[in-house]
Amino acid sequence: MIATRIAPLALYQEVAERLRQLIFSHELPPGTWVDEQALADNYGISRTPLREALKVLASEGLVTLKPRRGCYVTEISERDLDEIFTVMALLEGQCAQTTAHKATDADLDRLRTIHAGLEKAAAAEDINGFFEANQAFHLALQEIADNRWLQHAIEDLRRVIKLSRHHSLFGEGRLEQSLAEHREILAALTARNADDAERLMRAHISSGRAALGRIAKARNKVA
Repeated sequence: MIATRIAPLALYQEVAERLRQLIFSHELPPGTWVDEQALADNYGISRTPLREALKVLASEGLVTLKPRRGCYVTEISERDLDEIFTVMALLEGQCAQTTAHKATDADLDRLRTIHAGLEKAAAAEDINGFFEANQAFHLALQEIADNRWLQHAIEDLRRVIKLSRHHSLFGEGRLEQSLAEHREILAALTARNADDAERLMRAHISSGRAALGRIAKARNKVA
């Protein structure tokens, strides 16, 4: 076998990751025109790797390339969120159902440990901590379900949801509601009740969408 050099991480991939972080942190808010020249100058690179990076982000739905107008951070409409959360509920419901069938005792112990983090963050009213534990819980379910295509689909949709200006946990009473929903999901998984786990997870995802809708409605009234 002929030895060949392994190239380092392509520059455009590093640029794409930096831009993802700017978008997810809303330093580049939805609807923002992406100033390619300014970014290229800031990163000290040519526009070629930057444009390759933008193509990657466009394939992920994070930016929109408009002919003769340039590149814009994707704006997520209420209809978009309705459609995305409908699909998310189906996918994550399937994930919970599969996990109920596949989970070992060690897997369930892992989920209980993560859930304990949810309980602790909720008691401290730590929204950021709760969000991180929530993400860890859902990711653990995906790993236990062990369906890479299902996991990829969920990850792609979650990236797009991050474009929303609002966060459902900021809604009044949502943190407590989410915690109660997680308790029920964990109980169904522990009982290895696949049907209940799927139903409860679908309801959990739908509740998150409803909370976002209430936040958007309240902010529109203020505006």
